[in-house]
Amino acid sequence: MLQFLVTLQSFVAGRIDRDDKGATAVEYGLMVSLIAVAIVLTVTALGGTLDGIFGNVDTAITPPAP
Repeated sequence: MLQFLVTLQSFVAGRIDRDDKGATAVEYGLMVSLIAVAIVLTVTALGGTLDGIFGNVDTAITPPAP
């Protein structure tokens, strides 16, 4: 019984003292998906406005047909 308690104590102490540093793959996946959602929302919100701006610039710099 004493051996079991010593093993259990060392197991628990190892779990508590473990120092997890850095992000895991799950955390990186969450960050990438949030960035992707932000990009999609931004492009959707500004898409029409940017299309109009670039159309105006294109019209302004295109030389007239001879």
